[in-house]
Amino acid sequence: MFGRRTRGTDPSPTQGALSTIEGSDIKVAGEPTFPPLRVNAFRIGLVGGLGVLLSLLIGAAVTQLSTVLVYVGLALFIALGLDPLVSWLERKMPRGLAIAIVFAAVIGVFAGLLFTVIPLIVQQTGNFITHFPDIVTDFGNSDFVKGIESQLGGAVDVDQAVQGATSFIQDPNNLLALGGGLLAVGSGIASGLTGSVIVLILTLYFLASLRSMKRVAYRFVPANKRKRFASLTEDVTGAVGRYVVGQVTLAAINGILSFIFLSIIQAPLPVLFAFIAFLGSLIPLVGTLSGAVIITLVCLLASPTTALAAAIYYVIYMQVEAYLLSPRIMNRAVKVPGSIVVIAAVAGGALGSVLGALVAIPVAASAIIIIQKVVWPHQDAKTWPADSTRSLP
Repeated sequence: MFGRRTRGTDPSPTQGALSTIEGSDIKVAGEPTFPPLRVNAFRIGLVGGLGVLLSLLIGAAVTQLSTVLVYVGLALFIALGLDPLVSWLERKMPRGLAIAIVFAAVIGVFAGLLFTVIPLIVQQTGNFITHFPDIVTDFGNSDFVKGIESQLGGAVDVDQAVQGATSFIQDPNNLLALGGGLLAVGSGIASGLTGSVIVLILTLYFLASLRSMKRVAYRFVPANKRKRFASLTEDVTGAVGRYVVGQVTLAAINGILSFIFLSIIQAPLPVLFAFIAFLGSLIPLVGTLSGAVIITLVCLLASPTTALAAAIYYVIYMQVEAYLLSPRIMNRAVKVPGSIVVIAAVAGGALGSVLGALVAIPVAASAIIIIQKVVWPHQDAKTWPADSTRSLP
């Protein structure tokens, strides 16, 4: 029993371990041999250099097209914001008629700004510039300035500083220099009007073809995942649209209340300030504060009492907006936690300036929707088999 050997099991000193060394190649018995690997350094360097050059060309093209991309992104953003209103009207009328009504309303608002608000702003700004010397004189003679001057012990001549600022502002050459020259100012105005028209036209096209654009995008997704992708896309675009509606609602509330309060306290340029408050509130997180600071500083020239009243009002309003209006409106719109709103707005503003701050919260809402409907279900599906004896820690 101990002396027998089974045939085929006798280990041989040359079986499985036989190898011959020839030069630098090792050949193992029974294994195929391959030629030595040769690296073509020139080919790798050439392909890598072409890749870097292509990346630089793409970056240069994106930089050159940055203005166009901003127009496209803003128009798509507005179209997604108007789509819920179009969908609501579509229940009562054909979609084409609903789009025409909504776009006519947008054109009406834009025309109203051009022919109603802007002439009032120009008129009130002209009156402000005309009476600016008197305003500055009254400001310099006010008890507020005299008190500050006495507190500083005469170290700073407030009257001289005010007179210097007045002479600087009244010089047209200085105003043009601040704006980059007459040509730059005119070019900026023309560019703004042209951009507004382009955005309106693109908004109309996007609003009319939004569903067909979605269908084309769905065709790039495999058929077995297309239904889920379409549902997820509808949720994301719906969140963006609701966010736009909510942000415009907040801006309108701020503009209307600002006009009413500034008219009551007889602040200068109430229409202009209300418009600034409206535009500022369109920018999340910092827009309302920036508009309030601008309005308060200009009111300080008219009267310290008026500026104090405006400052107190905006401090109270920002608390109401932050803790009452914004949570109620935005939680219904996008359902994003407050901490995420702050982080997204700051990060978006740092990366993409005003447009980045505008789209940051919808992007955060979209990420939350994707996590809730894709990532979490995928993780929840990873369970232990039924016959497994392992248990969670």
